[in-house]
Amino acid sequence: MDLNTIIAQLPYTKPFLFVDELLHADENGITGTYTFDENLDFYKGHFKDNPVTPGVILTETMAQIGMVCLGIYLLNNDLKKDTVIAFTSADIQFLKPVYPNEKVTVISEKTFFRFGKLKCNVVMKNEAGIDVCKGIVAGMITTKL
Repeated sequence: MDLNTIIAQLPYTKPFLFVDELLHADENGITGTYTFDENLDFYKGHFKDNPVTPGVILTETMAQIGMVCLGIYLLNNDLKKDTVIAFTSADIQFLKPVYPNEKVTVISEKTFFRFGKLKCNVVMKNEAGIDVCKGIVAGMITTKL
């Protein structure tokens, strides 16, 4: 599967799309990047005069790249129009701040994919290759009701 096809199938658009590029995907994991543009609205109020990317946005970025993109890859041609990949849980450790205009790389390793449930170990690294956050994301693949 072409990696750009995966991005095109994501159920997100700007300003809530946190995937710029996918670098690698196979049945065991996926790697992708995102650059946090300084003009994103949440920087206006988080934190005053010292903007930092909110943890919930870092978690969402890891889930979009590490779980949803991987789920689309694993489904390959079985992805139907009414398929939904739903985020169900996360356990994330935040280690370093991520600032505006910073490019991050998310590396995800599949730990479990069975009966429509997907669980992954994820790590987000800054451009220096230092871990900024890491943890576990999980979700399920279902159809719209």
